[in-house]
Amino acid sequence: MKEAKQLSSDEVKNSPQRPEKQVVKGIYVSAWSAVGNKFEQLIDLVDQTDLNAMVIDIKNDSGQVTYPSTVPLVNEIGANSHVIIRDLKAMLLRLKEKHIYSIARVVVFKDPYLSIKKSDYAMTNHAGNVWKDSKGTAWVDPYKEQVWDYNIQVAKEAALLGFDEIQFDYVRFPENGKKVDQEVKFDNPNNWAKAQVIENFLKKAKEQIGGQAYLSADVFGLTTSSDNDMGIGQNWSMISKQVDYISPMLYPSHYSSGEYGIKNPDLQPYAVIRKAISDANGKNQLLAKSDSHIAEIRPWYQDFTATWVKPHKKYGTIDVKEQIKAAKEQGVEQFLLWNSSSTYSYR
Repeated sequence: MKEAKQLSSDEVKNSPQRPEKQVVKGIYVSAWSAVGNKFEQLIDLVDQTDLNAMVIDIKNDSGQVTYPSTVPLVNEIGANSHVIIRDLKAMLLRLKEKHIYSIARVVVFKDPYLSIKKSDYAMTNHAGNVWKDSKGTAWVDPYKEQVWDYNIQVAKEAALLGFDEIQFDYVRFPENGKKVDQEVKFDNPNNWAKAQVIENFLKKAKEQIGGQAYLSADVFGLTTSSDNDMGIGQNWSMISKQVDYISPMLYPSHYSSGEYGIKNPDLQPYAVIRKAISDANGKNQLLAKSDSHIAEIRPWYQDFTATWVKPHKKYGTIDVKEQIKAAKEQGVEQFLLWNSSSTYSYR
């Protein structure tokens, strides 16, 4: 594959600065949906609704970089050997023409590809073998700063190419933290707590990217209500100090029966979002008393049907708008919609 041209110092110097802040209303767009007819259909959806933003995969859940990156380690390990978005600049130009705010999604610590190609970066068990989660997926060790630098280099390149914002996803340790802690030998010479690792990674990213693009972080939905890091290193207040936007994934289908006193959360999207946003606002009000910087809340909502949940409901425009309404009533107007296949009911 032909490598993309390395960015010159002049290109870096003349790269776009971040735009004025706006009330973002966006959708997730997989890399495959960011090309061809599907991309134009999604642009039409944005045109015909109050949507104004797209979250586009540039480093996905499998660790593949979706565009022709010039980051040395990306090329060394072949992480962009299956490029999907062949002309990223043209795609970004199309978004700018349509006044669509562009967000680059970077999946950070769930990275099976880097774990295989550079096993010394992977989470390992006590026997020294690459550890895998319950789904058979390998993760990189969040304590390793080489892993931070790799992801920051990809994010920085995306910012320099013209993305308005970088969104870090899977910026956490694997779930079932206690079990993971028993099975994994972390490389932790500084004796940092998990939440410190996540905070320090985001702090370093902010130092290196902050002026070029806004930063955001996706967090578990329950971070809005939890007083600890839930064993995954996600502490609301610590993360909120380092990013411009914090995006709790408030999918009703992902809440356990009885959470917030709701027997079947998937059946009651309005009630789930109302409680989650109330708790998030409460956390930010506390933070405002002691901190000058607090990330704005921009939640993820469910625009998919969770067929694996019993009982569940078929989600459509009405259910999506119920979620939006529950937050808007409490002053949170920004939102992102998730559908893994980028097929939306929202109109």
